[in-house]
Amino acid sequence: MTDVLYTGPIPAERGGELAMGGGRSETSALSGTGGGRGMTTTHNSQRPNACCFCWCCCCSCSCLTVRNEEERRWRRRRTSQDTKMETIPNCEACTKPSAEEIRLWSQSFDKLMKNPAGRNVFREFLRTEYSEENMLFWLACEDLKQEINKSAVEEKARSIYEDYISILSPKEVSLDARVREVINKKIQDPTPHVFEDAQLQIYTLMHRDSYPRFLSSSIYRSLIHGGSRTSSES
Repeated sequence: MTDVLYTGPIPAERGGELAMGGGRSETSALSGTGGGRGMTTTHNSQRPNACCFCWCCCCSCSCLTVRNEEERRWRRRRTSQDTKMETIPNCEACTKPSAEEIRLWSQSFDKLMKNPAGRNVFREFLRTEYSEENMLFWLACEDLKQEINKSAVEEKARSIYEDYISILSPKEVSLDARVREVINKKIQDPTPHVFEDAQLQIYTLMHRDSYPRFLSSSIYRSLIHGGSRTSSES
C-alpha cells in the first residue's frame, strides 16, 4: 500500500507551546523584561528580522536614546491629555518676540535655542510632553559653564548630577552608557564642562525628537497666526 504524504497545515499546539523557547528573547534582552521566554518560532523556521540583531551596529547611539526618551515620556503621560497646562516656573527673562523672530524659529533649531523667548516657548511645549527636564538640564549646563569659582563649580555639578544624571532622580535624562561612564569619572573633580558630552546628546535628542513636533504643535501655530495678524494690522 502506497504511503500518502500529508501536505496540509499543521495544527497549533495547545497553550502556545511552540512560542516557548529555552533562552531569552532578543526583544527581552533589549527591553530588560521577560525572564525565560525565547523568540517566537514557526514550523518553517523563518529567519527573524535582521534589524532585531544588527540595529545597534548599523544605527547611531541616538536611536537608542530616542527610544528610551519615548518610553520615559509615555510612563509620565497622564490619563487625560486635555489637562490644563500650569504656568511654568522660573522662566528666563525675555522681551516679547516679534513676528519675524517667531518665524525664524522654524528655520533651524539653533535659532530657536539661541533666543530666550524661543527657549521659553519650547520649554512650554516640552512640559506638555513630560520631557521638560531636557531643557532644564541643558540650561543648567549652560549656567555651569559660566562659573569660574571652583567651589561653586563643584556644588553646581553635584546638584546637576543628583537632579538629572542619577538613576534615582525623577528628572533623570536619557543618556547612553558611554556618556554616563565619562561623567562618573569626571564628577570626582568636576570642571565647568564636565557635562559637555551629555549636554550635546540631550541637545541632539531635543532637535531630532521634540523640535519637529513643536513646529506642528498648537502652541507654535497659535504664535505664528497671532504674529501674522499683528503684522497685517500694522
